[in-house]
Amino acid sequence: MNKPIAIVTGASRGLGLALTAGLVERGWHVIADARDEVALHQALAVLGPDVTIVAGDIIDRRHRSALVAAAAGPIDLVVNNAGGLGPSPLPQLAAVGLEDVEALLAVNLVAPLGLIQIALPHLAPGAAIVNITSDASIEAYPGWGVYGMTKAALDHMGAVLAAEHPDVRVLAIDPGDMRTQMHQDAFPGEDISDRPGPESSVPSILELIDGDQPSGRYRATEQTTS
Repeated sequence: MNKPIAIVTGASRGLGLALTAGLVERGWHVIADARDEVALHQALAVLGPDVTIVAGDIIDRRHRSALVAAAAGPIDLVVNNAGGLGPSPLPQLAAVGLEDVEALLAVNLVAPLGLIQIALPHLAPGAAIVNITSDASIEAYPGWGVYGMTKAALDHMGAVLAAEHPDVRVLAIDPGDMRTQMHQDAFPGEDISDRPGPESSVPSILELIDGDQPSGRYRATEQTTS
């Protein structure tokens, strides 16, 4: 392939889908994953041959290896977008089951690190790693403790990784509040239609990917889309 290659996890809906479409529009070839193979194919069919679909669960090491193998060449970008919310309705920390904490850490921290470990030897010069984070990693919101802890750990993992691999840009990007299924699950029964769609954050995220900003934590700027 002559096109830059990206791996985007959680690409069947929400920000992952919008970002995959944005990358393809900019001339990238994207290796896209999600657990639901049917939904993944349906969502990405319109993007044509510039998307390679590798369905599976990101917590499965064999699936992470398959994502890297599908690139069949140097990888220019890894986007750790797939993640979970945890129990819904959101519980306070004093009441949350520890098994739920362990399960969410596996999805939001261990799996992204696992993908990075496999991808590192295959990264192209100047490659970037993007970890999708949240303001819940730095702000104390009641009920968001479990999710926020996992994202804070993801932020710190990225910061240490950047210190250990200064030749790789490691960006933690907070896309802001979005109208997605995850946000709906966080507020069951509430109307979240006033929140912007995930596509509004994509131009800012793409600018960070294409730019020369150093490793660090960034907030995507919402943009109005026509």
